Amino acid sequence: MVFKRLLGSLGVGGPTVDTVLGPGPALPGGTLSGEVRLRGGDADFDIEDLTLELVAGAEAEHADGESGRTVVFDRFTVGGPFRLAEGEERTVPFTVTLPWETPVTELYGQELGIVLGLRTELSVAGAKDKGDLDRLHVTPRPAQEAILEAFGQLGFGFRSADLELGRIGGTGQQLPFYQELELTPSPAYAQAVDEIELTFLAAPAGMEVVLEADKRGGLSSCGHDALARFTVSHEGVGHQDWNTVVDGWVRQLVAHRESYDPDAAYGHDRHERSVTGAGTAVAMGAAGLAAGVAGGLMAAEVVDEAGDFLEGEE
Repeated sequence: MVFKRLLGSLGVGGPTVDTVLGPGPALPGGTLSGEVRLRGGDADFDIEDLTLELVAGAEAEHADGESGRTVVFDRFTVGGPFRLAEGEERTVPFTVTLPWETPVTELYGQELGIVLGLRTELSVAGAKDKGDLDRLHVTPRPAQEAILEAFGQLGFGFRSADLELGRIGGTGQQLPFYQELELTPSPAYAQAVDEIELTFLAAPAGMEVVLEADKRGGLSSCGHDALARFTVSHEGVGHQDWNTVVDGWVRQLVAHRESYDPDAAYGHDRHERSVTGAGTAVAMGAAGLAAGVAGGLMAAEVVDEAGDFLEGEE
């Protein structure tokens, strides 16, 4: 999706900016390439800098409930200073590296309900203008995909995904928000937990996998959440028995439900769960995510949410 816009702060006759991304989705920690196409206006303009911003729609919790916020989570200067002559057409190619914790927006081509954008900002004579905003598509890294596939093979289902403002204490989290993938339990664990929330915190050296189990309360006790954190490598993904690994994680999480103290291990900053936009379930099934993720179940909702987010940013 590409938006071309006349720079409003410069008035009619100002330059226009159009950012075009390379084909295909990006990877967390991978490169993002494209080009910024500029067209000069009715006069010469001195361009001070050309900046790209990564933006995300995240949920913030407060006393009155939840509210959506647009968060800038990285910036890259890709051009400037230079003079853009009257009517001149200029192309500025760029290649930038995404943060390792960049959220995943799709799996096997199916939207997960997370909306990210790449915003192009042009600074001219001290005035900054958000000249272009494009939707950003990010697919999982191999280790993330293998873990999600294992959950599907074990019979867990995908319920929804969102971005939460805040931090998970005790982790190496770098961004001001984290992504939660909410999973429905497999039949083997349906009596023990209502859902499991999965968060990936990737880094160059490896990846932290944070699992939170929403526990059922008994007749004489209240339900509570338990957290567990595991570390995996980006290497040797194809040589792991991920079904066994993931099932061991879940067993460990459930087995410690009575004695686990999330505040002691992770602090008090992790927010309660919330759902951003699409909440339609996407079945994963025992056949795995590749067969279970059904396109079209929440495609319409995701498109509507993306449109609202991008139009609001413009």
